[in-house]
Amino acid sequence: MEEIPRVGQGTLNVRSMDKEVIQVDHTAALTNAGRDPLHEAFKGGWGIAECERPHLELPQSLKMEKTKQDGTDLDKIVEWGQQYPYAFPQWFGPFFCFLNIHHPDYVKTILTSTEPKADFVYKFVEDWIGEGLLVSQGQKWFQHRRLLTPGFHYDVLKPYVKLMSDSAKTMLKKWERYANTNEPFELFEHVSLMTLDSILKCAFSYSSNCQTESGTNTYIKAVYDLSNLINLRIRTFPYHSDFIFYLSPHGYRYRKARRVAQSHTEEVIRKRKEALKKEKELKHIQAKRNLDFLDILLFARDEEQQGLSDEDIRAEVDTFMFEGHDTTASGISFTLYCLACHPEHQKLCRDEIIEALDGKDTMEWEDLSKIPYTTMCIKESLRLYPPVPGIFRRTTKPITFFDGRTLPEGSYVGTFIYGIHRNPLVWENPEASQGLIAGDMCVTTGC
Repeated sequence: MEEIPRVGQGTLNVRSMDKEVIQVDHTAALTNAGRDPLHEAFKGGWGIAECERPHLELPQSLKMEKTKQDGTDLDKIVEWGQQYPYAFPQWFGPFFCFLNIHHPDYVKTILTSTEPKADFVYKFVEDWIGEGLLVSQGQKWFQHRRLLTPGFHYDVLKPYVKLMSDSAKTMLKKWERYANTNEPFELFEHVSLMTLDSILKCAFSYSSNCQTESGTNTYIKAVYDLSNLINLRIRTFPYHSDFIFYLSPHGYRYRKARRVAQSHTEEVIRKRKEALKKEKELKHIQAKRNLDFLDILLFARDEEQQGLSDEDIRAEVDTFMFEGHDTTASGISFTLYCLACHPEHQKLCRDEIIEALDGKDTMEWEDLSKIPYTTMCIKESLRLYPPVPGIFRRTTKPITFFDGRTLPEGSYVGTFIYGIHRNPLVWENPEASQGLIAGDMCVTTGC
């Protein structure tokens, strides 16, 4: 076993097994109270000191020296959750520690509080997407959320159904050439281009042809490069340093892609402003065409008739561009995966949709209420494979949970959504398709 010295007393022990892991000596992890406010909280508070094995094992993919992404990270954390059903401390690299919570009662305490988002993750995307709804917090978040609410009104959303259907048809035409062959293909890439095509059409009235020109469109390539590089940076501990990332080849690629993406966004906003110069009210625009998200942004006004700044508008555009397609693509891809794993439910969904279409080839707004079983399957897939597996907060004051345990000020807290959806204290059989079973009962009994 190789022992690596660390700040404070104790050591960070690294060893080789069937799968390499980091073992953090809990006595070492608890010595430097000045650096880590979780010091006292972890002493017996969540069972670390009392557990039979005095080490907390972290997967190799979280190790600073080497990064190994083998697809088992989330399931490994779920295993720890079975040993600690409410929460446990988790180290990311040798210095950063957060409390990983995965029980609804603990999560409720955090999410009903006003604790701010942790900069641990969100700071990595801020210099690209700015302080939009994803990154902003406090009064700014509430102000932007209130100003953007009209963009989600039913009258604005209804016309989007046809635009999304058109994007889906483009994707399906690409899939036809695979239908009669045994040639495999990466489904997520196709779905991701389809959702990006949809968000560009719906939110910004921009026809990018990204599904057919994905290899030549510089903006589309920049968005994908940024998404991949941000994910890489989060998972590579040395890249948490701005200085190291800036000097790295990945940092150079990131800055280059960011310039392309932001320049494109600014150009889209500039052209729309130019086109709307003579318009004073949204209702005049709506009389000529369907409103989109960018229209709502440009005409948003608060109680004092103050609109969003150019910087705020760009931040919201980039935020919805990134978050609006990536997470949706993940949800759709895993829904298709789940249906492929359960052909009996796939057949029920297909039959239900064919009946709802009633000879048409395109879903309409009114048809969405006619597919309850398909809706249940989608929601169950989102339970099993949530597009965002975790979110982070940082405490600005001591937080006391329902069982009397208290988390000190300055602590990082991770809400592990993937783990909540698989917590055996909540679900009798977490890996089983509970929603699909319930759906079978509804189909049988007509509930």
